[in-house]
Amino acid sequence: MHTALELLRLLPLLLLAYLEALARLLLPPRRKSVQGETVLVTGAGHGLGRSTALEFAQHRSRLVLWDVNQHGIEETAAECQRLGATVHTFVVDCSKREEIYRAAEKDHQIEQTFAVNILAHFWTTKAFLPTMMKNNHGHIVTVSSAAGHMPASFMLSYWLFVISFSSSKFAAVGFHKALTQELSALGKDGIKTTCLCPIFINTGFVKNPKMRLTPILEPDMVAKKLLEGILINQKMIFVPSSLNIFLFMEKILPERALAAWNKLQAIQFDKVVGYRNKE
Repeated sequence: MHTALELLRLLPLLLLAYLEALARLLLPPRRKSVQGETVLVTGAGHGLGRSTALEFAQHRSRLVLWDVNQHGIEETAAECQRLGATVHTFVVDCSKREEIYRAAEKDHQIEQTFAVNILAHFWTTKAFLPTMMKNNHGHIVTVSSAAGHMPASFMLSYWLFVISFSSSKFAAVGFHKALTQELSALGKDGIKTTCLCPIFINTGFVKNPKMRLTPILEPDMVAKKLLEGILINQKMIFVPSSLNIFLFMEKILPERALAAWNKLQAIQFDKVVGYRNKE
């Protein structure tokens, strides 16, 4: 009887949630201002990190830029300052919890992938979340990938890289969802969360990436999509947005059909260049 009453009480909440979702579809989302806000951008020395920093610089945010590449981060800082932003730079290797750890070459590659793609989120969030929770204010962005929702086959010679990459990106999506739920349960509604899930970006991580059905993305375009999503507090950003259709297909198509679809995509690249950690 008690359970039945609880379910009845849940019905108005479900109705309200659907009405709210419908209103969001029909009404343009309200954009928030990030002028004067302190924005930490990791990996800001090149690629998507640099493009994201430049987007926030145009909105006059106060930028804190992290990257292991000092030359790259200084170039990014100079461009952001020309746009009128206040910038502070720090040489930080987000992939290393302790600099003294060393491992065998192949294991090191796997550990490096997880360190950059997921552990860096843990360490960075742990460092800044307590103050954000105290103020009940802020926005945490988790950078994942389309591979964090629907892994695809690449080249056989890089199967170890593919497994570790996709696994770490799935972990990043899980991190975002768990963090979002915990903040909601704690009533910290002033802290917003966003997860960015693009397809291949032309950042130099892999050499000459190609996809038959979808063009390779440029960092500037992805950064613009990210900033727009942050300004309207979008929880999950897929780039391109058509990825939503593919995710729906994954839920309804049988395994054999999904395998055929992945084969049709024909994702290829010449080699894995990897994370750049030298000037």
